[in-house]
Amino acid sequence: MKQETRDKLMTVSCATFCTALYKRGLRNQFIQDVRPLSPKGQNMVGPAFTLRYIPAREDLNQLEVFRNPEHPQRAAVEACPPGAVLVMDSRKDPRAASAGGILVSRLMMRGVAGVVTDGSFRDSPEIAELDIPAYHNRPSAPTNLTLHQALEFDVPIGCGDVAVWPGDILVGDNEGVFIIPADIADEIAEEAVEMTAFEDFVTEQVLAGATIIGLYPATNPETLEKFAEWRKAKNR
Repeated sequence: MKQETRDKLMTVSCATFCTALYKRGLRNQFIQDVRPLSPKGQNMVGPAFTLRYIPAREDLNQLEVFRNPEHPQRAAVEACPPGAVLVMDSRKDPRAASAGGILVSRLMMRGVAGVVTDGSFRDSPEIAELDIPAYHNRPSAPTNLTLHQALEFDVPIGCGDVAVWPGDILVGDNEGVFIIPADIADEIAEEAVEMTAFEDFVTEQVLAGATIIGLYPATNPETLEKFAEWRKAKNR
């Protein structure tokens, strides 16, 4: 991902991305039932690095499996590239944790841009205090050894009813997480920045008492003239 694109994506809300992709026929890109553990003051942005869980089978998911350095969960934590987002398919099941505080701390120290699961985290109060964006469904019981087991990473997954391919761009804000196909990330970033500028102008006008008729959408030609003047004045 270009640094210019990353910088633009840092400034736009998921709601604006939804509109931009809706125009292109993509209507199911917002991960369902996933929320930030704590606001971080800026967007999470990075390419997806995926991890897939399946229902656990007791004879294959004993405590001893975690001693294996190639265990998919442990290996994924060490393989996720700096600047990427580790996104996990936990089958929308928050009863067992996808990871805990130690693994998320390791991701933070490795420079990973964020971590997302449609399941849950254990140690969620501690993770909320870390300097890494983290999104999940809700806190789990204090174990990650039951109900599901890590199977493979860096493969296409489903997360919160959304398809995620490795390399897709994830953007997370204080509401949730959005998926942008990698091949259109540059153009979506450019369009979304333009949309945000107009929406900021509209908000300012509405708070000053303007009607939305003719303003939003801009069906009145004078609206675009005023917007052009506003952009010049605001250096937007």
